[in-house]
Amino acid sequence: MPRLSNAVIGVLNCCTLILGLIGIAASLYFRIRGSSDCQKVIQDPLLILGIFLFVVSLLGLVGSFCRLNFILYLYLIVLFLLILGVLAFTIFTILVTNKGVGRTVSGKGYKEYRLGDYSNWLQKYVVNRKNWNEIRSCLIDAKICESLGNDNIPQVPDEFYKKNLSPIQSGCCKPPSECGFEFKNATFWTVPKSRKGAAVAGGDCKRWSNDQLRLCYECDACKGGVLVNVRKEWRHFSIFNGCVLGIVTIIYCIGCCATKNNKAPPKYPKYSGYAY
Repeated sequence: MPRLSNAVIGVLNCCTLILGLIGIAASLYFRIRGSSDCQKVIQDPLLILGIFLFVVSLLGLVGSFCRLNFILYLYLIVLFLLILGVLAFTIFTILVTNKGVGRTVSGKGYKEYRLGDYSNWLQKYVVNRKNWNEIRSCLIDAKICESLGNDNIPQVPDEFYKKNLSPIQSGCCKPPSECGFEFKNATFWTVPKSRKGAAVAGGDCKRWSNDQLRLCYECDACKGGVLVNVRKEWRHFSIFNGCVLGIVTIIYCIGCCATKNNKAPPKYPKYSGYAY
């Protein structure tokens, strides 16, 4: 009968094996079904994660139930590398998300965001041209700006300015306040006839379009609004990583006990016949 540590390792790896199969199945489902650009973003990472969980879980199951220390040692090496990787990634996420705050606009209930307020790494690798095309497609698919046209969003200037918009709505669905555009409705703004203010002449002010598929999706303000969510989610993810780190460390310790159990001699010697 396998010892407790072997049984625990087996049960835990059965759970992760099922999760791995679910990840692989979900990725294949997106491919066969014909996923949108937004779904394609998670397609490959989901498949890689699913295969990784499946292979590692299989090593743990074979090593624990068949009592093969060679397989268990390989399993423990992978877990140790995973612990180091999760620890390094957690520290990295904290470092690259330590900058970025919204700017309060006088007389407005929402904040506005600037791309330059975030770390250079986030600017260079998260909202670069290749990634931004996919993110932009996701925002359009999610109809983030179309939701501003519902009954819950006031279409009167004074009331709209008091509305607590989300960072993405504030950055992507309307022009920056510094442009001085005139409000017509939540997603339709016009350049004032006087065209006063140098800000109207360039930057995000020129990128703004009343075309509902363009709006301010190419604006730095939109990228800044997206990075607010990225920063928030990565902060939450760092907490999740901490929990994962603790769980994997416990599994690693149990795995070490299982290898010792596999080495231990049987408690009762085998019966070798009658003694004369």
